Amino acid sequence: MKKSLGARTLVLPTPVWVVGTYGENGEPNIMTAAWGGVCCSSPPSVGVSLQKARASYGNIIKTKAFTISIPAEKYVVETDYAGIAGGKNADKFATAKLTPVRSEVVDAPYVQEFPLILECKLTHTVEIGVHTQFIGEIVDVKADETVLGEDGLPVLAKVNSFVYSTGEKAYYGIGKLLGQAFSLGLKLQK
Repeated sequence: MKKSLGARTLVLPTPVWVVGTYGENGEPNIMTAAWGGVCCSSPPSVGVSLQKARASYGNIIKTKAFTISIPAEKYVVETDYAGIAGGKNADKFATAKLTPVRSEVVDAPYVQEFPLILECKLTHTVEIGVHTQFIGEIVDVKADETVLGEDGLPVLAKVNSFVYSTGEKAYYGIGKLLGQAFSLGLKLQK
């Protein structure tokens, strides 16, 4: 029997993304976000939801751009810090000893040390409630060569990213391969 938990954000898991923006004076800023995901295939787009009080919110409104840096597990401490510290009062890159890199295609920085980067131009802003969803068209994806498979695309096990558990407020590694998508289910087709 299922127990009702009410209307809550108990989606499991959610991504752990680090959103990169530039502040009012051009200073690089990052924040950790879990409210995000792919929202369109063509054009390739992602959505990330932020509260208006966040420095990154105003930065995205101003520059019409952001990056998503996807951290590897070994950067869980730095990633968590980027979600704890306020971007209006802290140099998160310096404190976390991370390197900001200026995107060549959008007006936003990304994290050099993280293995997978999405560079996005803002295409839509959707007011939802306490969050605003920023939809960004992916202009380019950058990946460390060490995380690419034989087909030239990122391999999850090599990226070694991690996820967030909303109810527990905890990070988890991703785990074992269960099988190939669009293949396993073929066993049930008649």
